[in-house]
Amino acid sequence: MTHALTALTMPKFGLAMTEGKLASWTVSVGDTVREGDEVADIETSKITSGYESPASGVLRRQVAQAGETLPVGALLGVVADAEASDAEIEAFIASFKADTEEEGGEDAGAASAEPRLVTAGEYTLNVRDAGRRDGVPLLLIHGFGGDLTNWMLNQDVLARHHRVITFDLPGHGASSKDVGDGSVTILAEAISELLKALNVPRAHIMGHSLGGAIALALLRDYPDTVASLTLIAPAGLGREVNAQGLHDMVEADRTRDMQNALQALVYDKSLVGRKMADNVLKVRRLDGARDALRAIEAACFGNGQQSFDLRPVLDAARIPVTLFWGEEDEILPAAGAKNTPDFVVKHLLPQVGHMPQLEKTAELNRLVEAFLEKSQVAA
Repeated sequence: MTHALTALTMPKFGLAMTEGKLASWTVSVGDTVREGDEVADIETSKITSGYESPASGVLRRQVAQAGETLPVGALLGVVADAEASDAEIEAFIASFKADTEEEGGEDAGAASAEPRLVTAGEYTLNVRDAGRRDGVPLLLIHGFGGDLTNWMLNQDVLARHHRVITFDLPGHGASSKDVGDGSVTILAEAISELLKALNVPRAHIMGHSLGGAIALALLRDYPDTVASLTLIAPAGLGREVNAQGLHDMVEADRTRDMQNALQALVYDKSLVGRKMADNVLKVRRLDGARDALRAIEAACFGNGQQSFDLRPVLDAARIPVTLFWGEEDEILPAAGAKNTPDFVVKHLLPQVGHMPQLEKTAELNRLVEAFLEKSQVAA
């Protein structure tokens, strides 16, 4: 009988990350863990984060020791069925190490895909394209004031089985700063041009916050390009918004002020440190960056409320749709989930703020993977 064995590997917490430090194990060998349980703390130069088990079982081996610095993808430990023999565990470890040495290429290549600039109509967009090339790709749209690194804990995991494309919206990150009138209509048009430039006729779309509203606008204006929708705390389903919080994220010019502004995005405030705030400030200070965000802010969140209602688009949707929302969202209230039709598969997450993809990474990745598999079959 073959038993299930799962490798715990050094995660990739950022595009530039090549190695991380196993700060500590939070469970011991022999402990039972569930998928999504934190089993270790990982330190990098930019972030300290808990590492969540990708599977349920028993922690059978701690291959790496606390204090070790290891490359991304290195084997940290093994979770397995309680019935798995020691011989099976040892063979699994030996096979993993041999495969890593011999194949180091293909899987590592997907994880280390570098962003590149792509001309999409009138826009120059910073794009990171990872994973397989068969099947319908998944395109991830970040929210207001963010960039493609908002998906750093999701893209490479989902890219194990799919082609996954992230990019900086116009006016954000390393993309061009011209945003026209700043409306979701213009931003959806830019995404349509990006899909053409990448020769992607149809994609699964996952959008966060303003990115969720842009995803709905894409479905409204270019319906043939959207295979399914995954909405994470989306704008467009109500009028209420923490407009002051968004304004602070645009205008903050000191590390402490930016850190305070960014902490509104999460339930666990410890996730936002000074280094994260410093990185956001560097992007804000690029030529044209604040002006672009101000234009989007005025168009989308003028007069202290959301400026558009995209509920009719969702009501008329004839594709699979799933939704995630943190119950403690301080930016867009989770009550917006009530404004969705019954066919939308909803996941309301307790003790989670505006960024479930950061605060409930393993659970969200698992549920999105299952949703995509079902959507592929339906397509």
